[in-house]
Amino acid sequence: MKIRFSVIIPAYNEEKLLPRLLQSIEAARLNFQNGEVEIIVADNVSTDQTREIAEQFGCQVVKVEKRCIAAARNGGAKIANGEIFCFIDADSALHPDTFNKIDQAMNNPRFIVGATGVFLERRSFALWLIYWLILPMIWLMQMDTGVVFCRREDFEAVGGYNENLLLAEDVAFLKSLKTLGRQKGQRFIRLSSVKALGSTRKFDEHGDWHYFALLWQVSKNMARQGLNFFNKQEEMPEITEYWYKPKR
Repeated sequence: MKIRFSVIIPAYNEEKLLPRLLQSIEAARLNFQNGEVEIIVADNVSTDQTREIAEQFGCQVVKVEKRCIAAARNGGAKIANGEIFCFIDADSALHPDTFNKIDQAMNNPRFIVGATGVFLERRSFALWLIYWLILPMIWLMQMDTGVVFCRREDFEAVGGYNENLLLAEDVAFLKSLKTLGRQKGQRFIRLSSVKALGSTRKFDEHGDWHYFALLWQVSKNMARQGLNFFNKQEEMPEITEYWYKPKR
């Protein structure tokens, strides 16, 4: 059968949580009958058993030397064979009906890109507050996270993810695709019926209230540097330490 979906997973030292994601992908794959699903793990210089675990599950593994999540996503896409690219973080998990719903959406020419959204794996007052502070912005900007999906040709048309960005590469990617979509009369779709699991491990590591301090730091940098913020992220230790030097 044709390869309908390429699931692309950027991964850095994900030996603990990668099996949960791969098991959930297998469950969703078994529910899908309209084509094959391939899984690609983009190993972003892991020092643990990430590669070995991915290979045990039958995944394709590509090593991406540039320590950058955008580069990892693009590295996985380079070897992908599917008609539809699905990007998902390694600490997440899929809803069992994910591929069926994405297939329906991508069979509709009105949509160029979409996302499933997420539900948090645990709750607290701080997490609830952060969620409801961010939600209006997500809805107003017509963006979301979880499983982000698009057609291969549209991914290639926008040049994939911007590897100059250490964070917000997903926002820039969706913006580029939506701009392309407006030229073709297409738009973004949110599949809220198949939300992916949203990991809270950053909150487990840094505390449930830490995000407010992080947002303040990033906001100050954006206010001070304006558009240059997106070109100078590597000069900001609060970003590189937080996103690229996790305790795992």
